Amino acid sequence: MTDRALHLLKLCVGAERVDDLIDWQRRQSADRRRKGLDPRPVHVTRMWPRRAEEVLTGGSLYWVFKGLVLARQRIEALEPVEGQDGVTRCAIVLGPEVVRTETMPRRPFQGWRYLEAKDAPPDLVAGDPIADLPSGLRRALSEIGVK
Repeated sequence: MTDRALHLLKLCVGAERVDDLIDWQRRQSADRRRKGLDPRPVHVTRMWPRRAEEVLTGGSLYWVFKGLVLARQRIEALEPVEGQDGVTRCAIVLGPEVVRTETMPRRPFQGWRYLEAKDAPPDLVAGDPIADLPSGLRRALSEIGVK
């Protein structure tokens, strides 16, 4: 990740915790591998980023869980994919590693948003005990200034 990178911010719908996302992506990757497809995690979205070139220079997809940014994944590619309805969408191809981040509150929104590198939460340090706390407790700690 570079300081100049432009990131995307996305609600993680259907997952309560970072581990839920990791488990879901593992199952999807195994299924894709069985079918002879690229096993990397993919998130399909309706809109194509107009600033795609900036996103592809080290950007990550930051995941929001229940109002908190808690994790990110490196964006490896943006690829067109056609839905069953014939509409072309954007497949965000992600790196396999889900990196936990410091907690950052975020209000609900639809679709995705750009996130400047200067505004992105830092990664949690490996072995940081806060990383394993429930998101509600992480939110409470964040609200009182404990990162």
